[in-house]
Amino acid sequence: MTKKKSHKLGSATIALNKRARHDYFIEEEMEAGLSLQGWEVKSLRAGKANISDSYVLLKNGEAWLFGATITPLNVASTHVVCDPTRSRKLLLSQRELNSLFGRINREGYTVVALSLYWKGAWVKVKIGVAKGKKEFDKRNDIKDREWQLNRARIMKGANR
Repeated sequence: MTKKKSHKLGSATIALNKRARHDYFIEEEMEAGLSLQGWEVKSLRAGKANISDSYVLLKNGEAWLFGATITPLNVASTHVVCDPTRSRKLLLSQRELNSLFGRINREGYTVVALSLYWKGAWVKVKIGVAKGKKEFDKRNDIKDREWQLNRARIMKGANR
């Protein structure tokens, strides 16, 4: 007799960085673990995270997530000092770190956090190697998105 996994209701996504896809061309995505403290995990279970201004800094052979805000719960332990914007270490293999260092050393590339989500009992962050968009690129994306919406409306009206 096999036991089926029971999935929780709701999404596994904790936080999304929608601005990243608007401001950058994402060329490569990878998944990284996140080194967290106990109070941070409890706050993430409550959904109190924001990664909209976060970025990844590579220094001393390690990757660090800066700018991510995890708001502490009111019922958090009193003996722990909670710093909501502390830098958190990303857990990547040496091969992935070397790949990131090689891509970042080229002109104009950066690493941004795209999403924060649960994978089993572990918190993962999806990071992307990105190149900044110019203003006309952003306008073209908006124009394309609006055209797709209008096309869908036209096709829906034609099918009636």
